[in-house]
Amino acid sequence: ARERVAMRVSMLLKRLHLRARQRQRVITAITSGLIIVGCAHHIGYRGLPGLGAKAVSTATAAAAESSVMFGRFKISSENQVFYASKHCLGIVNLKPIVPGHVLVIPKRVAPRLMDLTDEESQDLMSSIRKISPKIEHHYKATALNIAMQDGKDAGQSVPHVHVHILPRIPKDIEPNDKVYDAIESWNQSGDAVAPEIQRAKLEVPRDEDRKPRTMEEMGVEARELRALFPDNLPTPMDGI
Repeated sequence: ARERVAMRVSMLLKRLHLRARQRQRVITAITSGLIIVGCAHHIGYRGLPGLGAKAVSTATAAAAESSVMFGRFKISSENQVFYASKHCLGIVNLKPIVPGHVLVIPKRVAPRLMDLTDEESQDLMSSIRKISPKIEHHYKATALNIAMQDGKDAGQSVPHVHVHILPRIPKDIEPNDKVYDAIESWNQSGDAVAPEIQRAKLEVPRDEDRKPRTMEEMGVEARELRALFPDNLPTPMDGI
């Protein structure tokens, strides 16, 4: 994994026209874990004297993109991640059931809730509590569905702990319990085409009929949601 990260970082750094010696210093620092702190608007680093923030930021982003996973699915930190805590991420959804349907996942791939450490479990709940009111307000909702399937026989489609947050408005899904069928059949993968989801009086299509969004579409939403968390901007150096 480290070799793959180094190769990708090296390719991106060549675009910055850095000298070979400078490129090697950045690669060594990143793969050795020397990059310490950064955010979307400024960069902090140590062990890299004489190198610009742009080089460090670009290289570290490359490393992050290589390591963010949701089960077996690779997650784009730029186009899907909107929130990051010490142990968890908030990500936009490839196939949302309703507009604003997001997921909260632990950074570590853990199949079951009982596989999380106490610290990870506490951080997961804390992240849900921070994300959910922001999502409700942003999507002008009046309520939320917060749900998790813990294990395959409970309907879990991706063997990685994940919590669904769905903003709801009155009579958007009728009968109301239909949302649970939709959550149970939700699947992260798939390429079937379906009509666009409408916000009011929503007819929830089957999972196989929901159209997966493009990275560009998810990126628009992720950038909007990042603005809701100015004190917690998810960046590669947050440990993603």
